[in-house]
Amino acid sequence: MGGTLLPARPCRKVLLIKHRLRNLAFLPAGNDHLNMAERPSNESGRVRAVLGPTNTGKTHFAIERMLGHGTGMIGFPLRLLARENYDRVVALKGPAAVALVTGEEKILPRNPCYWVCTVESMPLDQRVDCLAVDEIQLSGDAERGHIFTDRLLHARGMSETLFLGSDTARTLIQRLVPGVELIQRDRLSTLTYSGFKKVTRLPPRSAIVAFSAAEVYETAELIRRQKGGAAVVMGALSPRTRNAQVAMYQAGEVDYLVATDAIGMGLNMDIDHVAFARLTKFDGERPRRLSAQEIGQIAGRAGRHMTNGTFGTTGALGELDPDLVEAVENHRFDPLTLLMWRNSDLDFRSAPGLLRSLDAPPPFNCLRRTREADDHHALATLARDPDIVGRARGANAVRLLWDVCQIPDFRKVMSDQHTRLLSQIFLHLAKDGRVPDGWVDGQVKRLETVEGDIDTLVTRIAHVRTWTYIANRPSWIAKPLEWQDRTRAIEDRLSDALHEKLTQRFVDRRAAGLVRSLGKGGELLAGVQANGSVVVEGHPVGQLDGFVFVVDATALAGDAKPVLTAARRALRSEIARRVIALEQASDAQFVLTDQDQVAWDGAPVARLGAGGSLLKARVVPLESDLLIAGEGDRIRDRVARWLQSEIDRSFPMLRSINDARLEGPARGLAFQLAETLAPIARGDLEALLSGLSVTDERALARQGVVIGGAFVFLKGLAKPEALRLLRALWRAGHDRAGLLPLPATGRVSIPADPHIDPGYYRAIGYPVAGPRAIRVDMLDRLLGRLWRATVRGVAPYDSTIAPVLGCSRDEADSVLLALGWTRHEADGLVSYRRQRPSAPHNGKPRRRLPPNYDRALSPFAVLKQLTAAK
Repeated sequence: MGGTLLPARPCRKVLLIKHRLRNLAFLPAGNDHLNMAERPSNESGRVRAVLGPTNTGKTHFAIERMLGHGTGMIGFPLRLLARENYDRVVALKGPAAVALVTGEEKILPRNPCYWVCTVESMPLDQRVDCLAVDEIQLSGDAERGHIFTDRLLHARGMSETLFLGSDTARTLIQRLVPGVELIQRDRLSTLTYSGFKKVTRLPPRSAIVAFSAAEVYETAELIRRQKGGAAVVMGALSPRTRNAQVAMYQAGEVDYLVATDAIGMGLNMDIDHVAFARLTKFDGERPRRLSAQEIGQIAGRAGRHMTNGTFGTTGALGELDPDLVEAVENHRFDPLTLLMWRNSDLDFRSAPGLLRSLDAPPPFNCLRRTREADDHHALATLARDPDIVGRARGANAVRLLWDVCQIPDFRKVMSDQHTRLLSQIFLHLAKDGRVPDGWVDGQVKRLETVEGDIDTLVTRIAHVRTWTYIANRPSWIAKPLEWQDRTRAIEDRLSDALHEKLTQRFVDRRAAGLVRSLGKGGELLAGVQANGSVVVEGHPVGQLDGFVFVVDATALAGDAKPVLTAARRALRSEIARRVIALEQASDAQFVLTDQDQVAWDGAPVARLGAGGSLLKARVVPLESDLLIAGEGDRIRDRVARWLQSEIDRSFPMLRSINDARLEGPARGLAFQLAETLAPIARGDLEALLSGLSVTDERALARQGVVIGGAFVFLKGLAKPEALRLLRALWRAGHDRAGLLPLPATGRVSIPADPHIDPGYYRAIGYPVAGPRAIRVDMLDRLLGRLWRATVRGVAPYDSTIAPVLGCSRDEADSVLLALGWTRHEADGLVSYRRQRPSAPHNGKPRRRLPPNYDRALSPFAVLKQLTAAK
């Protein structure tokens, strides 16, 4: 079994003559001016060219023809197409009858009848009855065209040969293949131009075409935000990743596909519309505009079988030229005038000879010598390496060097790193006959991790594909089957990780599901789960937090109005149920949050607003457009009852004071304390204090009133619950946002934030003294200790002050300074000296006061209070 034996190639003298004639106009096939030996003979069987636009069933026709013969071979332009059609043929003929041959994968039964291959990997030494090559118009491709041209000129089946492709190749096929039969296939559906549409206005089942990874990512992210997500197809993706993305689109998980021109060849999907975001691409050398044929090839992905398709533009691209539109709609494109060619009659006697034979001119002037391909470039580079030249002696060694140079760089950058890899592989093979397992293991092991972003995984997959290709050269490596399994397993894991990364970044499954439900029409089903999650058609769209619906913007895409309408319809009954539940809730179900809002069952439902006094704060239900008339009042009334209950529980001394039968000054003093709950400087109450009797003082003490040396205050307000309520009440009266600090349980003092009103600290019972806010009872004791210890304005140093206050010595000195005592050192002795008030200047103290200075603790006020107490 094998390919047709071709006529002997002409000698170099004949080639030279042809080279001199290459500028002549190409002559028809029947002209005798050119040596017919250079053209392939069709005596071994008929040759047919099946030509037409996309969606004409050419591939299906070729496979049917091949399976009608006893043996056959078909070459595809892409590995994934080869794999897809291999699976189709296996389903018909069984695995024992079908071989798969690509650069990176080989499945070889003992005696296969049919060979499914990539065009580059077709084993032409196998003789088969029917041979077919798909996408033959790629003979004009600058990068790979010479391979397709070689198959056009030399690959034949014994009974039948089929070339499948675009009608643009018709003229050159007729000229290069004498006696070829032409079969015209018409498109099964129509293709119509629909003009420009914004990305957000594209219909479902659309493919958006861009020509760089950055553009693809940007467009896919936009569609994710607006439409729920998109599948991504790029040439840089591995076949497994590409297939997984396509399968996600085909299954309807997403309605949009963002791709490069990789979709233009053989990927048969249910696409209704193709939108071009750009018409220029980088061809390996420079940016260029797509030809009409290339635009038609990509646009032709829209509409499959008997379903019509449309194409248009989007993004920054304007309307297409009318002539271009007419050409694409009617599949009328300029015919190819040149095919790419590279000499396949290579001279392996030496590396320089091999390079010269690669540079040989084409035999016909309709053929153009391909630009230096990657393998040619690698050979030219390695041929300058003395070590390589020393080993590449003799035909076998040169042939080996050429085989090594054909190892693909799937990153498509042909970097020095890849060339060094080829050099190392050749030297190993030339010296030892095999590539050492240990060295291969070290190279492959670095590629096993599946961590990294999208670009990192793409690069890693490209590396491992190169090693998969090497592992499929059995003579190069020990235990090739094991290495094939290992590299393929790594590629599969990386490909799956890449698919997952792409899906995470570019697909919001919830939003995509809602978009699909909206597209079906009808009423959307919505509900509220026990945890407050609001779902529409089974997809979470937000959270009911108390009585406020918090929309999850990431769960919505496109026109969210129907989704929100369905959600609000479901929320109405839930809101009514919750209002009733709140009215019936126990006080234990209400708490104050860190922002001093009132929460019920963990969800904020109200805030406190300023009232007539500290203890008369208003309850304000949190704003919600879900509440109807009367429901807000019901929430306010229930929270107000809880608030009063919380005040009674946290400040029991208030009820005791109200119930006590206090008269005269005692009653006035108690009233002032009960009104603000904050400590009052003793000097501000001298008129009342001077009128108290011993009986009054005892009665006040029973109600929790402490008459200290510097302050008069209430006991029992330093408990955590009382402090939290005091903070909330003070915030309500002062309309203060943000966090306000509270002392931890048992703390005597805390740092005083200079940006916070000192009145807040006084309100919670921690007046400010310098850098610290000190609990009033401890501050009163400290002042009393200092006064008692002061003799002639000097008090001895007390090392216990800082530990008692819970601060550093420097902070303690600053506290004492704020209270009117300065630290003094003389002759090794430390003491505190009381400041003498400076004389006023124009009615104002000479010293500038700090912004958080509590005037009640000024040296003047302290001395006045202590004097009065004495």
